[in-house]
This record gives sequence, structure tokens and C-alpha cells, in this order.
Amino acid sequence: MPTSGAAMASENDGVSGGGGGGGGGSGAAGAAATWAATAAASSEKPAGFRELFAGNCMQIQWRDGTVHRGEVVEKRPAVNLPGQFDYYVHYTEHNRRLDEWVMAHEGRLNFATFEESAGEGARGKELAAAASDGGRKMTRNRKRRHDEINHVQKSYADMDATTAKLEKEYEEVTKVKYINRVQLGKFEIDAWYFSPYPEEYGKLSHLYICEFCLKYMRSPKTLVHHRQVCGHFQPAGTEIYRKDNISVFEIDGREHKVYCQNLCLLAKLFLDHKTLYFDVEPFLFYVLTEVDAHGAHLVGYFSKEKSSPEDNNVACILTLPPHQRKGYGRFLIEFSYALSKVEGKVGSPEKPLSDLGALSYRKYWEGVLLEVLRDKPEASVADLVQITCFKPEDITATLHGLNLMRWWKGNHVICLTGKVVIDHLRAVAPKRPMLRVDPKYLFWTPPQFDV
Repeated sequence: MPTSGAAMASENDGVSGGGGGGGGGSGAAGAAATWAATAAASSEKPAGFRELFAGNCMQIQWRDGTVHRGEVVEKRPAVNLPGQFDYYVHYTEHNRRLDEWVMAHEGRLNFATFEESAGEGARGKELAAAASDGGRKMTRNRKRRHDEINHVQKSYADMDATTAKLEKEYEEVTKVKYINRVQLGKFEIDAWYFSPYPEEYGKLSHLYICEFCLKYMRSPKTLVHHRQVCGHFQPAGTEIYRKDNISVFEIDGREHKVYCQNLCLLAKLFLDHKTLYFDVEPFLFYVLTEVDAHGAHLVGYFSKEKSSPEDNNVACILTLPPHQRKGYGRFLIEFSYALSKVEGKVGSPEKPLSDLGALSYRKYWEGVLLEVLRDKPEASVADLVQITCFKPEDITATLHGLNLMRWWKGNHVICLTGKVVIDHLRAVAPKRPMLRVDPKYLFWTPPQFDV
């Protein structure tokens, strides 16, 4: 399967600031100027210089001027600076998507804050979160919501032994991200994670990708030449939805194997836990695009198994970073359920969900269920399943999270008043008009496959 659970990067991603975020953040112009001056002046060894090794920690300046604790993961000799090194660092209080190479000439390492080895810091995060929230007790539920919203990764202590072992092996293989940026159409996008591109491409700092066929190249000159001969102006496959400038294509992994493999490699740059990239034949891919006079431009996609014993309607889902916070992540989730309704099946994303996936799906499920209960306050769980095509366990978990369900005499019972529903709807209401799937513009018949 293309993921270990339904990994997702969507418009709910609130990461900002330096590191791998590439120019995002709130640093003042003065801080940026200070950093630039420091970088320019650091051709000589900085004060307190010492060679660092994997596990060493220190305070590191981001490009926005803020300072964060980083742990050394890897090192390499610095170019034209004998005896100095570039270090690949992980910021211990942040998601791995912000890991980056810190170049020796940049002068961003504060050697005076050197620490011998890294610590998990999980308890510190928990106490800091509790303190910043008015000192209220950090309950298990509050900690889960805090970690999801702030994208805090689980420590190994929070995992069972098998999961922890697999996680350590996975992190060892993917610990260093070599591709820093990709050029895709008019966008230059900072990569978040390692992706297993072939050796001759996978260690380039900059990759150039055709936004229509997804062929990857070494140089902008090669990309310009490719666009002259490529001949593609939309994704592979069949267009099954078009409303205004929004279009969705269905692509069979067996019929368009190379395109789907390239799509998975691109997606891995923005998804941490995505473990399979080349066995795409058992999957269908649904690619969301924005259409203009120059073609249909990739926005995001989701994949689903052609035959899922667990009735999963999503295996992997992604909104590309330039298109996040525009409602496209929610649109993709809604589209997956629109297909389930045509099929006459209940559906659910593959579990476990990633941090962003869990947050995005919870918001979607909450919004849809509250709208239904506003109009049908007497609806039972069975009614909600029939109306939404959500799995019963997703409905009960969501309503419990909203405090709208109780366990009474061996049954789940929905407990609500009209005012409670309206108050919840106000709380989850989007700040801008939502992009919705219009079933009138969906032209799709469920494909049939030989078992």
C-alpha cells in the first residue's frame, strides 16, 4: 500500500518559520540582515568552534532570526572551508519536515551552547504546553489534541516495542533529506522529507519536475527543453469532474505506471510516512488540478486501493504546499466520500492517520455531522452512516470528541440540543467560503476489476 496509514499534508498545516520551511515565518528585516551579515563574515572559524558529531546539540539560528535547539544527524566537509563541516540537523521541538543542512559559512551555529547528546524532551514539551495553557492539567485527551495541532511527533516511549523498532529503522533510512527544493511549474517548493529518487537525482539539492508528466530532471535548461517536446498539458488518465476551473482526473496505476510512480516520489517529499512508491498497480489515483489557458496544473491527489477488504476509500492524500490553506484538502476528502456514495459503500481513510491527516479528517467529520444533526436532530448513528457514508466508528469517535454522545446501557446514544449543535457549528465554521464537491459535475462509474 502506498502509505503506512493515510498520510496527509493539507491546508491545516500551520508550520511556519525557518528551517526547511524555506523563507516562511515572522522574522523581522533586522534579524534577517543580522543573519546575512553573520553569514558573510563567517569564512573564518567562529568563536568556540569544535567539530560536532551525531547526537550533539546546540542552539541554531533560523533564517527568520529566531533561535531553536537542534541535534546533529549527519555531517560532511564544507566546500572551500578546510577543517569545517556542514551539518544536517533536526530541531528537537519540531517536526522532521524542518530538518535541514546548516552550512559552515552561514554562521548559524552557537557553539557556546554545545550539548554532548540529545534528549527526547517529551516531558518538557508536555509541561510547557500545560504551562502555556493557563496551568490546566495536561490530560491524555488535551495532550493528544495539543500534539496533533502542533504536529508533535510521538516519542519511542509512546509506541509499542514492534512499532518503535520499525520507526527507528525507518528513520535511519530516511534521516537525511538531500533534495532541498523542487521546481514544479511556476512554483519553487521547499521539500519537507527524504524521497527515494534514483541515486543520480536523489542527492541533488534542487530538482526540476515537469508539472504535467512529472518527469524529473537535473537542470532548468533540461526542463525548458523537455517542455518543448513533452506534449502533455494535463495529468494522465480520464477527467471525471470539471466545475469552473477545478478538474479531477482518475488514473489507473496499472495503465499509467510511470506517471503514478513519479507522483508517489513527488508526494514523499511532503509526507513523512509513505513507505511504497513503485508498486502502484493495485491503486487508483485521483488528481486534483486547477485549469487555465496553459493546462491543468497539479494541486493535490489521493489514492485508493482498487479492492480494499477494510473498505478504505483513501490510502494516501496530499495537497501540495503552494495550494494549502485554500480548502483543497477538505475538497479531496469530500471527493473521496462522493465516490463512496456513488459506489453505495461506507468508507474511511486507511489507519493510522498521520498528524495532519487526523486533524483534517476530524475537522471534516465534525463539520458534516453537525450540519446533518442541525437539520435532522433525531438522527441515529445508523441514519448518519446512510447519509454520510462514514464508517460507524468514525461517527462515534467524532461525536464523543464533541461531547455529543454517551454510552448508555450498552449502546451509543446521541445527546444534543439545537443550541449545542449551533454553538459547535459556529466554532468549526470556516473563515472563508468552502470549496465544495458538486455531484452534478461528477461523471463517473465505479470501475470493475478482475479479482
